[in-house]
Amino acid sequence: MKLRMLAGVSALVLAGGLSACGGDSDSSGESADGRTTIDVWLMRDSVSAQFQKEFVAGFEAAHADIDVKVQIQEWDGIGEKVTAALASNDAPDVIETGNTQVAQFAQSGGLLDLSGKVDELGGGNWLKGLAEPGAYEGKQYGIPYYAANRVVIYRTDLFKKAGIDPVAIKTRDQWIAATEKLNKGGTQGIYLPGQMWYALAGFIWDEGGDLATRSGDTWKGALDSPEAVRGMNFYEQLQALGKGPKDSDEAEPPQAEVMAKGQVAQIISTPGGANVVLSNNPELKGKLGFFPIPGKTAERPGSVFIGGSDLVIPAASGKQDAAFTFVKELTGDAWQRKLASAMSYVPNKTTLADAVAADPGASAMAVGAAVGRATPNTPGWAAVEAKNPIKDYMTAVLTGADTRAEAAKASASITAAMATGS
Repeated sequence: MKLRMLAGVSALVLAGGLSACGGDSDSSGESADGRTTIDVWLMRDSVSAQFQKEFVAGFEAAHADIDVKVQIQEWDGIGEKVTAALASNDAPDVIETGNTQVAQFAQSGGLLDLSGKVDELGGGNWLKGLAEPGAYEGKQYGIPYYAANRVVIYRTDLFKKAGIDPVAIKTRDQWIAATEKLNKGGTQGIYLPGQMWYALAGFIWDEGGDLATRSGDTWKGALDSPEAVRGMNFYEQLQALGKGPKDSDEAEPPQAEVMAKGQVAQIISTPGGANVVLSNNPELKGKLGFFPIPGKTAERPGSVFIGGSDLVIPAASGKQDAAFTFVKELTGDAWQRKLASAMSYVPNKTTLADAVAADPGASAMAVGAAVGRATPNTPGWAAVEAKNPIKDYMTAVLTGADTRAEAAKASASITAAMATGS
């Protein structure tokens, strides 16, 4: 799933499709001089035009027999477009897809099984939040491309004034204590809207719970488990330490714009949110910092939802070897390091976290990404997000309804949605 406000890229816009094809090609993609042209779909705003141009040039220089034609796709409506392409005889050769979308496309049988290539691609070190949703029914279809996740963006000046060292905040209890100390006078300790369900998911995972669980071929909502209820209890405790609305999410109103007004000490966001804060209030330049969402213990950071992308190869591609070569290069260590540096993304492997060590926002993301997760890995989950009973559940609890009763209702709604959407 694409996180819309990725670190450092909120203002980047890709140029229209860059083509580096050499010579006329026939319908098979092979030109008169024996070169193979592969068609690649990449998503808008995933990488900058400059990085894309650099990679294509480097790739073609290293692989003289392959030309690359990149087409930029829009996120809106991409699910239907990819589904149609996979069912056609004219599918592209490589597609970038949101990590949580892979199961939806794999279910149709339209993706190439890459399970035999996992070791060759360094799969033992992949971020689980990208790798696990890239697999379906025990087979690997999606190859982790890049990741981004939420961190805490905080006001360094307000923390200093309150005598709080953010580096020392390693646990939830320490986070609550610091937030209580900040939540005084005209300052909100944290601005946490009532329906930020991705943040709730992390708290639930920390407690050992889940949004839904699978038994055989059946998925069932799990918000009513004791572990999930504890996660909601923590969310309620944290949310009360500010004035975030109980009936909307981080987009209504945009939380970064709220923080820019100057009365908010913390928000939970991707690091790119800091750019939005500064664009709305330049006077806060030099006054924003980042730290990973704390976990229950100091030994493990808080779980986070990992957004980002995987690369897939359509089964209908007639140039699968060349397509795999492209995927191997773009997801390999050398280009992953360059991508992380250029875009402030988290690389696809835990062993590459040092690539963002000098970037405060991205390095905070990398800490959480190492223990990050994705939503339940089933095509039916898309139907849950479409109706989103989790948001209604959160609002009900935060406005005084019984947590266990509302959790049971929401879990039943999740179960029904997954049954109809799978």
